[in-house]
Amino acid sequence: MDDKMENAAKGRKAVIEEQAKLRRERAAEKLRENLARRKQQTRARRSGQADETNGLPAAKMDES
Repeated sequence: MDDKMENAAKGRKAVIEEQAKLRRERAAEKLRENLARRKQQTRARRSGQADETNGLPAAKMDES
């Protein structure tokens, strides 16, 4: 019984480690995408082009 329990524990640990590795890889990819997007925005601002971001503006205009 002890061998089965040890093997099961090792298997669970391997699965958890693999999931953690995948999470780190996804996070790293998201960070690279974000950095590339920010760099593109900065380049566009420097060259005077319109900022082609997706989503809502950061601040509301005066609603009076």
